[in-house]
Amino acid sequence: TRGVLVRRFTGDSTPYSFPTSPVSLVKEWPESPPFTQKDFFRADEGDDENFYTLPRLVYHIDEPAVASLTQYYRANIKPGSSILDICSSWVSHYPLEFKDNMKRISATGMNPLELMANDQLTDYEARNLNINPALPYEDNSFDVVTCVVSIDYLIKPIESLKEVHRVLKPGGKVIISQSNRCFPSKAISMWLNMNDRQHLELINGYLQYAGFGKAQAYDITASVPGERFNDPMFIVEVTK
Repeated sequence: TRGVLVRRFTGDSTPYSFPTSPVSLVKEWPESPPFTQKDFFRADEGDDENFYTLPRLVYHIDEPAVASLTQYYRANIKPGSSILDICSSWVSHYPLEFKDNMKRISATGMNPLELMANDQLTDYEARNLNINPALPYEDNSFDVVTCVVSIDYLIKPIESLKEVHRVLKPGGKVIISQSNRCFPSKAISMWLNMNDRQHLELINGYLQYAGFGKAQAYDITASVPGERFNDPMFIVEVTK
């Protein structure tokens, strides 16, 4: 038995509402990636495994943002799916029932202790995608691949997403979620110089260079009565 005793943020039995608003992606990306090595520079270029050595059994976005993502997953991932969560941790933000009604939930992440605490996982493997972007799975293994508020930390995002493309089944989809929080010392420099809208365009560019078609983007920020400044939540999604 795995897991930690902590209240899960799901959005169930809360006053939140969960609108989904399409966001137009308009940037035309050149044939070859225009990025330079400087774009992927980080203030802290130290060993990522040292940075993530101590488990962080906390949420990195606020409750309404987590809840909006959980509700989006519930509405957009079919029961019986095989799911892979990359850059995962002690919680994958899936609805509680996913543990029982999904065929498989696999994960890769930096910290093995955090992954061990994630009781929704069928299997997991600790892996530093900044060192080795290769995913330890067969081709065409998954119906859905998710990545939660972590794409900004990858210094080889296109290579990682090529691997996501490889392990997705034909017709499978990748769901990348993003808010406006991060560890600034570990986020890549061009991300820190962009706004939320530009982040969505960048993710779409990454996906196209990884072999996907044009993605769809959504603002799924929760509506909270009496609160104007809760964390935003965005989705970039594309089908293989």
